[in-house]
Order: sequence, then structure tokens, then C-alpha cells
Amino acid sequence: MMKNKLKFKRIITAICLLVTVGILCIQTSITASASDEGVGIGNSVVISLDGEGNGELTGSLQVFLTLTLLSIAPIIIIMMTSFTRIIIVLHFTRAALNTQTAPPNQILIGLALILTFFIMGPTITEINEQAVQPFQAGEIDQTEALARGIVPLREFMYPQTQVKDVQLFMDIAGQTWDGQNLEDIPISVLLPSFMLSELRIAFWIGFMIYIPFIVIDMVVASTLMSMGMMMLPPTTISMPFKILLFVLADGWSLVIGNLVATFYT
Repeated sequence: MMKNKLKFKRIITAICLLVTVGILCIQTSITASASDEGVGIGNSVVISLDGEGNGELTGSLQVFLTLTLLSIAPIIIIMMTSFTRIIIVLHFTRAALNTQTAPPNQILIGLALILTFFIMGPTITEINEQAVQPFQAGEIDQTEALARGIVPLREFMYPQTQVKDVQLFMDIAGQTWDGQNLEDIPISVLLPSFMLSELRIAFWIGFMIYIPFIVIDMVVASTLMSMGMMMLPPTTISMPFKILLFVLADGWSLVIGNLVATFYT
């Protein structure tokens, strides 16, 4: 009985191997053809070349490049735009109000993305005009498109980055910098310097937002202690007053307006 089972398993295994080999052997051949106008591969990817060696990408290769850019888009948004400062300040504002999950994280992230798009609008337009459109038209190659595309981002990050942060990472990397010529700052140094400056500014703005709400907490706590109501949590009483003060002072307009203005000064 055992021998029959082993024999049956061997037959099944042999059949599976034969089917696998047959599937691998039966496949559509891929042909490549060359002409004066370009090179075509399987009628799905086309790289058109002109007389100067510049190229235009169409078909599946453009889809591949688009998906690659989408995969690294979160990193670009966090590290090279105004998103970090905005989302940190908004979280500080919610924490100062002590409203826990109001507004929820989805609202804060959506608002931060909208404000980031508003602030980065001129930079995105410049990248599209100087790098994306010429590359799609075949006027420049991929290397030149990347070099042109990074320039507007560097111009955005320069004013927001403090000199001492650049000098810090220059010293860590063992590189020298005269402290004047911004073009001498490599992108590997500019990115962490920009992030460090953004964190410093965001926490400073958060501290300034906290001050009036801390005053309310102190007044409420002192009032409750003077009335002998020490068992009542001060935050329970102070939260409505914080919300009232924030609404009467048009807090969201002040916070968001001044936060956006920090990128233009």
C-alpha cells in the first residue's frame, strides 16, 4: 500500500514538472527592431532618438517612471517641502487646546497637504517648466532633467535653512564651506540641515502657541484651589475656556496665516 502511494506521488510530481516546463517553453517571443526614428521593444516601450542623442519616452517606461516617482513622493514631501513644519505646528495647536482627537489626524494631515501644495505651488510650476516638460518633449535627457528639477527645491530650502545647521553637517561630513556660497552645499548636507531647521522653527512656534493656554490652565487651577475643589481636574474646566478664547481670537486664521507667512519672509 505504501509503495503504491509513493509511486502515485512520483507520477504526480513528474506531471507537474512536465507542465511547468511546457509553460516556460510556450511563451511569446519578444522582438526588437531598429530604425532611423527609434528603437521599439515589444510594441510596449519606445525610446525615440533625435540626431543629437536626446530621447523621448513613451508607453510602459513612462508608467514605470511615474510609479517610481509616486513611491518616493512621501519622502520628497516630508524632507524637501513645508509639510514638516506645518504638521508639527498643527499638532502643537491641538495639544495646547487639549481637545485630544479634535480635529482628527486625517484632518490635520489633509490640511497640511493642502497648505504644502499652496506654499510649494511656484516651486512645482518652475520644476514643471524647467525639467518635466523639456524632458517629455525630448529636449533634455534624464540626467539634465534631474539636475534642473532639483534647482527650484534647493532655492526653496536655502532661505529656510540656518547657517549653523549647514555648518554642523559640513563638519560631520568633513567638508569645508566658506559660509557664503550656497551652491557649494551638497544636497546630502542641505537636506538634513533643512530638516533640523524646520524642526527648530516648528517647536519654537509651538511654544509660542502654548503660552496663552498655559496661562488659562494656571488661572483655572489657582481658582479651583482657592475654592477647595482640589479633586476636580483643572483641564476639565479649562478646556471650554481655551476653545472659547481660540474661537473669539479667530485662532485658526491666526495660526495658519502666520504659519504660511513664515515661508515668505
